[in-house]
Amino acid sequence: MSKAVILLSGGLDSATVLAQAMEQGFECHALSLDYGQRHKAELAAAKDIAASLQVREHRIIHIGLGDMGGSALTDDAIAVPEHAGSGIPVTYVPARNTVFLSLALGWAEVLGALDLFIGVNAVDYSGYPDCRPEFIAAFEELAQLATKAGVEGRRFEIHTPLIHLSKAEIIREGVRLGVDYSRTVSCYQADDAGRACGVCDACRLRADGFRSAGIPDPTRYR
Repeated sequence: MSKAVILLSGGLDSATVLAQAMEQGFECHALSLDYGQRHKAELAAAKDIAASLQVREHRIIHIGLGDMGGSALTDDAIAVPEHAGSGIPVTYVPARNTVFLSLALGWAEVLGALDLFIGVNAVDYSGYPDCRPEFIAAFEELAQLATKAGVEGRRFEIHTPLIHLSKAEIIREGVRLGVDYSRTVSCYQADDAGRACGVCDACRLRADGFRSAGIPDPTRYR
């Protein structure tokens, strides 16, 4: 089995990507990041998902993006918006996916893995610049230049199987794969029990996805 590193946030998208990687026959090593986000409920969800899908290994790395602030997800002084706005929202975390993929890349080198999976999406998303195909392509090229494996001629591939799917299509795919979405947490401001607020961008996109897919929403709301 080829090894793969899967970025697992504990949300709907990353759980689906993990299930896809497992269906493809990869030995899955899941990586979650405790980056100073507003709540730890998504990390608890990631542990639960990793255990339920029986990944080869699950690690949580602690990093201090919260020390820099600059986002409603890492700075309690910035409110999470409860209405859709224009432009890139304050829930964007500066350079988050660049940092996350860098850590995943480092672990992949240690494991001898050449495949990385991330659940970015360029359709039903909030306009985050680090969810675009252009960013993924650029990072993939960086991986060849910045690593011993790349210099020695091996080539990394960053898999983004959800990047062109709507939220409804993602949910249908996850249901096909048997993903238990009641275990996932997508809300930007979930409570300690993982219950969703129902009004943030992430909650709206998730609820709309289940509605459009014609599948009952298993999300626990407070």
